Parts: sequence; C-alpha cells; structure tokens
Amino acid sequence: MNEVMNQLSKKQLQEVKRQMDLYVQGVADIIPTEELELKVARSVLENRPLKIKLGLDPSAPDVHLGHTVVLKKLKQFQDNGHIIQLLIGDFTGKIGDPTGKSVARKPLTTEEVEHNAKTYFEQFGKVVDMEKVELHYNSTWLSKLSFEDVIQLAGKITVARLMERDDFEERIAWGKPISLHEFFYPLMQGYDSVVLACDIELGGTDQHFNVLMGRHFQEKLGKEKQVALLMPLLEGLDGTEKMSKSKKNYIGIDESPDDMYGKSMSIPDKLMDKYFELITDFTPEQIQQIANELDSGALHPRDAKMLLAKTIVRMYHGSEAAENAEQRFVRVFQQGELPEEMTEVEWKGVFKTSIVDLLVDLNLLKSKSEARRMIESRGVKINNEKVEDIKLEVVITDGLILQVGKRKMVKIKTL
Repeated sequence: MNEVMNQLSKKQLQEVKRQMDLYVQGVADIIPTEELELKVARSVLENRPLKIKLGLDPSAPDVHLGHTVVLKKLKQFQDNGHIIQLLIGDFTGKIGDPTGKSVARKPLTTEEVEHNAKTYFEQFGKVVDMEKVELHYNSTWLSKLSFEDVIQLAGKITVARLMERDDFEERIAWGKPISLHEFFYPLMQGYDSVVLACDIELGGTDQHFNVLMGRHFQEKLGKEKQVALLMPLLEGLDGTEKMSKSKKNYIGIDESPDDMYGKSMSIPDKLMDKYFELITDFTPEQIQQIANELDSGALHPRDAKMLLAKTIVRMYHGSEAAENAEQRFVRVFQQGELPEEMTEVEWKGVFKTSIVDLLVDLNLLKSKSEARRMIESRGVKINNEKVEDIKLEVVITDGLILQVGKRKMVKIKTL
C-alpha cells in the first residue's frame, strides 16, 4: 500500500482522496477498506479504470427508490471513468436466490428473465449511462460448465461455510427443507466474479454472503480478490420495512411527478437524513448542511421534506415537472383546493348506493371494514366535504368527486 501511495504525485493523491470520499459516502460496509483505497490508487497511478460489478437476478423488474441506492453508487464510479459491469443472472435467475427467504424461490422461465431484464435496462438508464455499461449474461459461461467443472468448483468451498448463511440456518432451525440446488447459487455468483475479473462488487447488505463468494472463489482460483462494497437497505414509506412493491411502501421511479411528490411527502421525518444521503444527487457537503440546519431548527422538517420531494421528482422527470408537482401539491393539500385534473372513472351502476359500497366498488379501499374505519377517522370526502356517517346513501351524479386520504381522488363519469 505504502509503495503505491509513495509513487503518486500530490495531484494524484488528492484525486485518490476525492474518489474515496465519494465511495465511502452512505456505505454500510467495505470489505476491506484498505484494499479499496489501494485499487483506487493503482487506478489513478496507471490511468486504468476499475471494473465494478452489480449482479441482477431479474425477478422483480419494477425499479423503485430502494434500488437506486446501489445505482447511485454505480453512477459515482461511472462518472470517474470506471467500467460498470451489469450482470444479468439469466442462468441463476432460473434457480432463484434464497436470500432472506424462508422457502425456496420459484424458478423463472427464460421468457420471464428476458422480459424483466429488458425492463431493468430501460429504468436503470434514468440513473446510469447505459451506453457506457458492459452488459453480461451469466448463462454465457455457466451453461457451458460440464458436470466435472461444477464438482471441481464445489470442491473449493465447505458445507460449513455455506451453512453460515443466516437464511439457511433459520430454515434448518424451523425444520424447513433446503434443496441441494440452492447451495449452488452463491457458488455461481462467486464464479461470475472470477469470469468478469471484477475489482469491486456492489450489493445491498442482504447480499453480504453472496458478494463475499466472489472474493472466496477469486482467491481459490488464483485471481486478485474483489472488494465487497455493501449499501444499506432503504426503509419504505412505513418507516420500518425495507422498501418493497409487495409491501406497498415504495416510490417507483416510473411514477408520475404528482404521485412521486405526494408519496415523498409521507416519508417519516426520522428517515429524511438517510433519504437525502442515499438517493439524491446532493454533494456530501450539501447533505451535511441540510442535516445541520434540521438539527439547529433553522430548517423546518416540512420544508426539508418538500425539498426532498422536489429533488426526487427533478431527478426523474426534470426541473419543470418538479416545480409543477410542488405547486399542485401546495394548492391541493395545503390550501385545500381540488386539482384541475384527476382520475376519471366510469359508472354504470345504480344511481344511489351506500358510501361504504361505493368506496369498495371504485377500488379506493379494499374492504367494507376498511372503508368504515376510514370514514370514522374522517378520511373520506365527497365534493370536498367530509363524510361522517358510515350509513350515508350517495346519489351518483356526473362529476361527483370522491377523495380518500390525501392522495386518492377520483371523479365519476356516469354512462
């Protein structure tokens, strides 16, 4: 390490520090940090880009802000001239990564993998420059391995090491079965790093074991070991669970500016610092200034959240859309005005129905019990007037406006 650092000029040393300050920002763990700094120093000294790998098992193609935590880090490496290697697990995706699962995942078909991969490419382009990305499919090499090759690869890791995975330990403790093929998933992910000769692999903290497999197999096969760079998982709008579409606590990067802004305004105050750091394009200095102003009271949490919401919309829809979304939010939700445009639904049913049935029929709420609770909590409005009677009979008229909570609002068009 010292030998390499001593060869650097003062300007090169400053460049190494600048890059390292970026790469460590918001990171949960670097294994090991010293090797990352050495790789960056060699890259600067030799004017040679590093290879940065991100493996994707395309089982859920809708990209949300939780995914962009890793993508933002990739963009930092890309902006500094390094090579981004996006690896599509079209082979491993047919097996399914058991990470965080109490049961084995359902394998994906070739058609599902191809469809999901295409969607990833389109959405990732909103964060990284896809024209400067190396795209790889691990079926290129994994499908060509003979059974003898697989046996030799399996011989380079012990069962005890594989059993260190928390999810495997948990399933055994609960008496849940583990299929033999699931043990091969981390082996294949590790072998991917050998083939790609990557310097750094990125992933979420839930990928800790799999990412370390790259270091393990590179070392066993006589290659230079990659550095594992693990990013924290982003909590969703509920403030506790990992952001996930299945948990309905997510903000999708393909959502409309108004929906994106409105959802962002429901981010818990306690998570604002984390969102600013992990998903915005603000510099470390700007993020620290916002945190300081929040702590001192110079910046009101509401104003900070509006800045966050506007920034998120700007990053994916542009400045004009962000400005318009903020103005509409202020007009509708802070000043109580109805929006000029809203979702219109056609009504072919009876001319009179109960408010509870109407809310369920329009899919504004999932069940009658949920509808009753929302009415009792004064969260339902008809034509901007709060509904207080759960037995209210509603006369359906053309243009009637029904609102649930702050963001769900529809206008009825009678047929």
